Amino acid sequence: MTAKECIKGRRSIRKFTGQPIDRSLLAEIIETASYSPSWKNTQIARYIAVEGELKDRIADECTSAYPNNGAIIKGAPMLIVITFIKNRCGYERDGSFTTAKGASWQMFDAGIASQSFCLAAYEQGIGSVIQGIFDDEKVGQLLNLPEDREVAALIPIGYPAEEPAAPRRKPVDDLLSYM
Repeated sequence: MTAKECIKGRRSIRKFTGQPIDRSLLAEIIETASYSPSWKNTQIARYIAVEGELKDRIADECTSAYPNNGAIIKGAPMLIVITFIKNRCGYERDGSFTTAKGASWQMFDAGIASQSFCLAAYEQGIGSVIQGIFDDEKVGQLLNLPEDREVAALIPIGYPAEEPAAPRRKPVDDLLSYM
């Protein structure tokens, strides 16, 4: 599969079969995603695989702002919680910000890592959807995250039970300008 095929073929999957994901396959996906670029090679992204009762607790207790996210999580055999190590990406060693963008580089790198993860999963036949509407503090509490970590995104994953069509894309003329 070429990069173009992977990018154009991947869809957000919200319905999954019940087939579990083999841990060695997940490790291979994470190993591929670990090559995501990051600020000064800080590699701040961390992945937590959640299954079973804890996954369902996250679905029940952390998605009240958008309950459909909870239903998707419950329907997936596994939930990947993307976290990052705080105060490294976008910072200098003395704790000051390198650019006016401040701490936002942390989420930028977590976003790159999330997309790399989803593309690597797609290449292996695993569907995913990146979720952003959830109670990140409650998720962190349920996972007992250390103080230096923050939740960036939730990604339910599994073998797809649907094949969504590609949504319409804006033409390049609307996306690209030259100066």
